[in-house]
Amino acid sequence: MVTDIPRLPALWDPQLRDFVDDHQAMIRDLVHGFDAPVHFLFPERFARNVADFQRVLDDRQVSGRIYYAKKANKARCFAHAAAATGIGVDVASTGEFSEALAAGVCGTDIGVSGASKSHALLRLAVLHDALIAIDSEEELDRLIAISGQAKRVARILLRMAPAARKDSRFGLSADALRAALSTCAAMQASLVLEGFSFHLSGYSATERCNQAAMAMRACMAARELGLAPTTINIGGGFAMSYASESDWRAFQRIHRADDYHADKVFDGFYPYHSVCSGVQMLDAILAGTPDAESVSLAELLREYGLKLMLEPGRALLDQAGFTVFAVQGMKDCGDYGIVTVNGTSFSVSEQWFASEFLPDPELQSVVREPSRSPRTGTPYRACVGGASCLDSDMLTWRKIAFGQRPEPGDLLIYPNTAGYQMDSNESSFHELPLPPKLVLTLDGARPRWRVDRLFQLSGA
Repeated sequence: MVTDIPRLPALWDPQLRDFVDDHQAMIRDLVHGFDAPVHFLFPERFARNVADFQRVLDDRQVSGRIYYAKKANKARCFAHAAAATGIGVDVASTGEFSEALAAGVCGTDIGVSGASKSHALLRLAVLHDALIAIDSEEELDRLIAISGQAKRVARILLRMAPAARKDSRFGLSADALRAALSTCAAMQASLVLEGFSFHLSGYSATERCNQAAMAMRACMAARELGLAPTTINIGGGFAMSYASESDWRAFQRIHRADDYHADKVFDGFYPYHSVCSGVQMLDAILAGTPDAESVSLAELLREYGLKLMLEPGRALLDQAGFTVFAVQGMKDCGDYGIVTVNGTSFSVSEQWFASEFLPDPELQSVVREPSRSPRTGTPYRACVGGASCLDSDMLTWRKIAFGQRPEPGDLLIYPNTAGYQMDSNESSFHELPLPPKLVLTLDGARPRWRVDRLFQLSGA
């Protein structure tokens, strides 16, 4: 029975929900006009998310600096929104660096992360006075040479290897950190150590609180060497809730292998609901008492005169976009069907993590011509495949319980895709056009849209 299969309805920002419900004709016209899937972007929501994070820092009386992790979405409008809201941008390539500058972000407000950064990226960062997270002793030596050639002083953080993950390829070990500190103390004409950084996998506020305390102690040790670090960068990894707690619990309890096309089995899923997500997670980190300490992290930061730097990506993009595909074809396969859409799973990028984007896509049906019999409202299960020749090109392996059988011309709306889903691994496979990104403004009598950047039209 359709009623027995798992569902995971998405949470929606009320303003975006109203837009989808009230402007179906506009959405349909845009998908038809661009002849491709379309990513809809809402930078005003991004700005509200920034304000929410800043409010937590203010409420906890912590001096902090927010950097948008640009890798979470390639759209230019979010880099522009970062500049407009006065936050920084975290980049890991010369392309991202250049786009941040072009968006109006000052070089001093750009953080540069990543392992073994290229010579070109390090030089660009030095010339623009960006803050560079050093991942190895070798990289530190290369940076000293580059800053000497440029006759500039490089601003750096030393990236700490995560204490909870001994197998991570990122960060400086305890021994390497001591050696790097000695180098920083000896090379103060070429380097200024502003602090320490770390990036943790998973979504534990407690682990981040404890690692931040370790970074704080590293700052104290560096000060004893005559250095003056003032910053702790806790990175990103702020969990995001796509669905309600009750729906997520019910989904986990009900779903089985036969709810997926080809009995597909996944090793795990993103936690689509988190009790402690987004700004709540930041507040929990600051309110937590680190191991071996007697007061909260927020109090420790104030006591030692330290600034907190954070790099949310997905969490700043919460409810800042959705993606629309057109149904190209429909195939019945016994007790369920396979929908084929006008794009590929590369535009819903959870597959990159060998997983699936679980929030239910919504079916927006077309009205049949008067000459045809009207559509019935009989529920229908279907998975969703891409328009490529690959058996594995599935946007949704799960057999979704749609309100009726999808037909060519219908639309499928994938909710809340701005964070990492849209373009982490998009490809013009088969010469299919990359989905255009359209920037929506909802502050007037009617919605206005513009293209985020130039793109190749279908058939071009």
